[in-house]
Amino acid sequence: MFTPNPPRIPARHRPRGLTILHEDKDILVIHKEPGVLTMSYHEDDTASAAFLLTNYLRKGVARSRQQAWVVHRLDRGTSGLLVFAKSESVQQALKNNWPSTEKLYLAAVHGVLKEKSGELTSYLAEDDDQFVHAVHDPAQGRLARTAYTVIKETRELSILRIQLLTGRKNQIRVHFADLGHPVAGDPKYGKKDRYRERMALHARVLAFDHPTRRERITFSTPIPDYFLRLAPGLSEADWTGGRE
Repeated sequence: MFTPNPPRIPARHRPRGLTILHEDKDILVIHKEPGVLTMSYHEDDTASAAFLLTNYLRKGVARSRQQAWVVHRLDRGTSGLLVFAKSESVQQALKNNWPSTEKLYLAAVHGVLKEKSGELTSYLAEDDDQFVHAVHDPAQGRLARTAYTVIKETRELSILRIQLLTGRKNQIRVHFADLGHPVAGDPKYGKKDRYRERMALHARVLAFDHPTRRERITFSTPIPDYFLRLAPGLSEADWTGGRE
């Protein structure tokens, strides 16, 4: 049975804006706070998760060649689970097996959805302004599939359990904006609303095959306090549908 191995980290080496939930010789699994980039293309950006984890692995040793290798990404405004590799070969192994990875998200979207569960499918493309949109011609976009279930409703919001069946940039945000129910607090694809504290999207469960142990490992996080404030009474029973 897999047991997460959170490291004991001296205060001077603790990365800001993230928590390391598991570390072994091959991988790091973290919880990222909203507002933290997964990675940056700017060398002087010292606030990305990739930079912070690389710095953590090197422990202040300038000559160290250790590096946190990015396997997948979360948008800056999205919180939750990310896995990083400790080597390029492990990174590639994880990417090769990524289609079998289970990715479950918690989201709050505007309004009441007519269909309480379903699958959203479209072809997505990114324009020169880094805005992702649906296209009619499959040759011009990439297939994106998002499954969802409404688990709780308030007067203004629907709380969703989402399974990401493909992993395209901004996929969840675009799909629900196109449906007319944008993610609460989304400044890019949503609308001006009163949910300014953060974007209501959280990567809650991540399950994948360990790249060297070949065992299935699963990570999950508690429901963030922000969602409990958005939907008082939201519970694990809502998330599981009453199933253990």
